[in-house]
Amino acid sequence: MSRLLLVSNRLPVTVKADKEGVSVVRSAGGLATGLRGPHERSGGLWIGWPGDVSRLTEAQRASVEAQLAGLRCVPLHLSASEVSRYYEGYSNQVLWPLCHYLIDRIPRQDRDWDVYRKVNERFADLVARHYQPGDTIWVHDYQLMLVPAFLRARLPQARIGYFHHIPFPSSEIFRSLPHRGELVRGLLGADLIGFHTFAYVRHFTSTLMRLLGLETVVDRVDHDGREVRLGAFPMGIDARAFEDLANEPAVLEEVRVHREKSSEQRLVLGVDRLDYTKGIPRRLVAVQRLLEREPAWRGRLRFVQVAVPSRTGVADYAAYREKVDELVGRINGLYGSVHNVPVHYLYRSFNERQLAALYRAADVMLVTPIRDGMNLVAKEFCAARPDEDGVLVLSEFAGAADELADAVLVNPYDVEGMADALEAALEMPREERRARMRHLRARVKEYDVHWWVGSFLDTLQATPTLPPRVEPAGAEVALERMRKAERLLLLIDYDGTLVPFAPRPELAAPDAELLDLLQRLATRPGTRVHIVSGRPRETLEAWLGALPVGLHAEHGLWSRPVPGQPWKALEGVTTDWKALVRPVLEAFASRVPGALVEEKSASLAWHYRQVDRVFGARQARELRLHLGEVFAQGPLEVLPGDKVVEVRARGVNKGRVVGPITEGMAPGTLVAALGDDRTDEDLFAALPEGSIAIHAGGKDTRAGYRVNGPTEVRQVLSALLTG
Repeated sequence: MSRLLLVSNRLPVTVKADKEGVSVVRSAGGLATGLRGPHERSGGLWIGWPGDVSRLTEAQRASVEAQLAGLRCVPLHLSASEVSRYYEGYSNQVLWPLCHYLIDRIPRQDRDWDVYRKVNERFADLVARHYQPGDTIWVHDYQLMLVPAFLRARLPQARIGYFHHIPFPSSEIFRSLPHRGELVRGLLGADLIGFHTFAYVRHFTSTLMRLLGLETVVDRVDHDGREVRLGAFPMGIDARAFEDLANEPAVLEEVRVHREKSSEQRLVLGVDRLDYTKGIPRRLVAVQRLLEREPAWRGRLRFVQVAVPSRTGVADYAAYREKVDELVGRINGLYGSVHNVPVHYLYRSFNERQLAALYRAADVMLVTPIRDGMNLVAKEFCAARPDEDGVLVLSEFAGAADELADAVLVNPYDVEGMADALEAALEMPREERRARMRHLRARVKEYDVHWWVGSFLDTLQATPTLPPRVEPAGAEVALERMRKAERLLLLIDYDGTLVPFAPRPELAAPDAELLDLLQRLATRPGTRVHIVSGRPRETLEAWLGALPVGLHAEHGLWSRPVPGQPWKALEGVTTDWKALVRPVLEAFASRVPGALVEEKSASLAWHYRQVDRVFGARQARELRLHLGEVFAQGPLEVLPGDKVVEVRARGVNKGRVVGPITEGMAPGTLVAALGDDRTDEDLFAALPEGSIAIHAGGKDTRAGYRVNGPTEVRQVLSALLTG
């Protein structure tokens, strides 16, 4: 197993100072629990902020550093100003509310971006200093969205993963950020970007399309010459540990006490950080509505709300606490008595044993955030119910709702609906409760935090990293082999390889310099030249027909290997489908100014080179999806290209020309192919063993050599004539 470098805003530890000295204690959170095993087994490091240690003496700080080193933790110390502006400022006053769809809470002026960027650079610098070749880097969460790109710049060949632990909002919301482009490019520095749900993945891919014009193909997107994978990896909890905890005698005794104290009542539970995304006020109002409209529940319902203090230094959170306090007081004033109040509000932290006892004692668990990346409390409740009882009422806007379908799902904005759901949960028959909980527990136990870690890391390890890019000078190796070859067969693409792309197809005619170059190559001793293009045969004949080269048109559908011979088509290729596809392409062209349709004998192409980059890419994606749905079973395939969507007969590709061209070639012949796009990958794949493939551009490729576009292709070919 490669060494794992974990990077998060906080280290998974707590620093405690008392009269006895200073100690570093491991945290018990889900992330720390899940990652502890891989971290230790790999001999890796965990890099992050250890918390405020500025008040410690020099001796205490030295002790903390030594204890952290023993835990394989590397601290990044932040100043009070950095904590205020990077963490409390940009991270939690801009990114946090935005990702939870609360854009009205974002400050009017973006004052903290520079500090956020600077701290992200500091994290990247520290990781780079500790990196060793072969390490795997896993960056966590929204506080560090720029770190992957900073690391990619410092460590081009590193394997980097990133996981987003909070929701990724719709592109319309995300695009309201002033620095949206930098953040998205920051994430694209990773090899694998993970989210909790497929909905968040879709939102991210939509953002890539609208901001950068990047299209995602299934779960991959090409960026800066690299392939970035995207995936949904729903985070779990340490379900077995929670179940074991819920069965401990001390916990069972506490459960007995809870139930005894509410023996005449039904116990409803809420456990949350006191955060404005958790929906506590509306939840309280829903409890109030049930008591208002159903007097029979007054005195019979006991709602325990645990509110864990959070971000107490942020003004929004202080105001939120006042609002919750006021609601609790109002409900208890209306429906309480001398001996009992309906809402028991506990503003403090609870340890895991106390929580497990509350989970197991509760009749109903209310988890109703207005938006949540996952929500592990819902899963903890299920794990802590080995008695297979209790009802989970869950917000449909929590990421966990995608997995926990047997919960009672509610809209947290619908107070009446939540009151209905609460009443239904309280009155649910025992058999239904047990059936639902049995299914919930099976899901939570199978897809636990260890599954989450393994799933993400396995996918990251399986994600190919590109070999170091061969820069123009690197083509000298291929050039030298071609010069020394006794016989040389050149298979060369046209558009994007020999000539730059033009706004319209007819404007890419060969210049005099190119015609002269091809003429001299074709007459070089021991050299044969074939042009393998997507162009129609009429165009290739008009432009290149006078040269002593073989021509192959429409991606190999038509071939004329020897000058003067007639063109021949592949057998069994139908064109009946064109009458159905042409109107679709023309309809798209009519609504996209600058787009045009090109017809070839066995294919149709929708060009959008003259269209606005982002708008054109969006329309091309919509066109491909439409064609794929309508003609999925037809005898054709939809091929994305460089500013073109081509529909062609299935089975026609450039690789088909390699066999006929190389059949019977003389021993010692070296085959070299040059191309720039997806269609040329078929050509490269079909080359005989020992051949040379040269990619012209920066895209992901199977080619072993790379040059940077048509200018350098011509330089390489010209160098063949001078060697």
